[in-house]
Amino acid sequence: MIGMIVRRILQLTFLLLGISFLVFMSMHLAPGDPATVIGGPNATSSDLEAIRDKMGLDRPVLVQYFDYLGGILQGDFGYSYQTNQAVTEAIITRFPTTVKLAVASMVVAVLIGIIAGIISARKQNSWVDVTSTTFALVGVSIPNFWLGTILILIFSVNFQLLPVGGLNSPFYTFEGMKELILPAITLGTASAALIARMTRSSMLEVIRSDYIRTAKAKGVRKRPLIWVHTLKNAMIPVLTIIGINFGSLLGGTIVTEQVFAINGIGRLMIDAIAARDFPIVQGTVLLIAAIFVVVNLIVDIIYTLIDPRISYD
Repeated sequence: MIGMIVRRILQLTFLLLGISFLVFMSMHLAPGDPATVIGGPNATSSDLEAIRDKMGLDRPVLVQYFDYLGGILQGDFGYSYQTNQAVTEAIITRFPTTVKLAVASMVVAVLIGIIAGIISARKQNSWVDVTSTTFALVGVSIPNFWLGTILILIFSVNFQLLPVGGLNSPFYTFEGMKELILPAITLGTASAALIARMTRSSMLEVIRSDYIRTAKAKGVRKRPLIWVHTLKNAMIPVLTIIGINFGSLLGGTIVTEQVFAINGIGRLMIDAIAARDFPIVQGTVLLIAAIFVVVNLIVDIIYTLIDPRISYD
């Protein structure tokens, strides 16, 4: 296990190096001049030249990249071209909001997805199963921006039951929970549909296995048979879906944050891309990549806790 963790950390290092190189090159080779972003619309040609010289933007791209990499190794991810705020500070300010939204969305997705998947597997080919799989298909197909807009129209505009968004209140307060409901449902619907489909197929596969038939023959009651024997062994592929989706949510809930005007990582990255704010874009992309690798590592560790037969040594 320790050897696997060390290998994955080394892989994370090389992966982040590769991603930092690709993002840096793609941003700097794209059309446009970041000096105009820093100088503003009233900057003269001499002002732009002075900015390029001060920021090192007139040097070769590879030299700029290695300077940037050296700063990262010292914990310096640069400063925003727009606000002159440290990238680390900007990310730390926005990231807790994205975490709050991602966790709430994942709770919605896991509760709905696993319960719907179990019921569908137990009632295979019944009207319950057909209804559940149909809703799963619809959930995967509906775009987040459309669903979010409809939910706002119904529950915020027409009935005025829930706030439009913002996530300004602490999540443990009643007002904070109300602010989380609509964006969490919007973001968790597609994940719930995927989890439900995977739970159903995995449960059906395990139910047909020999040891489940043996447990039935020994007189094991239906409830422990489903919740202990079947579900535990069916959770490995489901955990993969949960881990991937949670990594995506933590990486930036871009569309949902735009629809509900939430100041999270996703909105920060979109605004930075539109403004050609290179340091912010590079910092957020590296964060997203690191999150994906770390979440996958945690999922691999959980595998061994659920199924002792799995070993990475």
